[in-house]
Amino acid sequence: MILSDTRILEEIGKGTIKIEPYDRDCLGSNSYDVHLGKYLAKYVNKELDAKAHNTIEHFEIPEEGIVLYPHEFYLGVTEEYTETHAHVPFLEGKSSTGRLGIDIHATAGKGDVGFCGNWTLEISVKQPVKVYAGMPIGQLIYFPVDGEIEVKYNEKKNAKYSGQHNKPVESMMWKNKF
Repeated sequence: MILSDTRILEEIGKGTIKIEPYDRDCLGSNSYDVHLGKYLAKYVNKELDAKAHNTIEHFEIPEEGIVLYPHEFYLGVTEEYTETHAHVPFLEGKSSTGRLGIDIHATAGKGDVGFCGNWTLEISVKQPVKVYAGMPIGQLIYFPVDGEIEVKYNEKKNAKYSGQHNKPVESMMWKNKF
């Protein structure tokens, strides 16, 4: 079951869902549109190692936009900071974004109850495409949770992505033991 617009508004009123900045015009019948933040990032090295801390370089999207290219991997970020304290948030691309050949996430479309932060986007494109800071890039949908949450994501000691703000965050796979 997905929350409807009226239920999302109720949850915002209760403080279990937080979206900043919030714009009522971005609320769909069962989703909330999010926008591309002004920062992108790329990994410094072309070859990545899952056991190593792979560093990234951030850069700002100029006002006139920036062209993204196929066979390149970009990390982006949502303009919106969100908190979800009682629901499971899912981030999906907008159909208009997909129709431009832009994928906004490779695997990380689901958040956890207790996720607080801007969403890092895993961006790849099918053909060269110019993007702009502030453009609609995705939509959040919310699912109710059945049962009590023992420990919310923002309360976990090993939460690697809690509290991320306005700049993309690189993979923290290297923090896992394997």
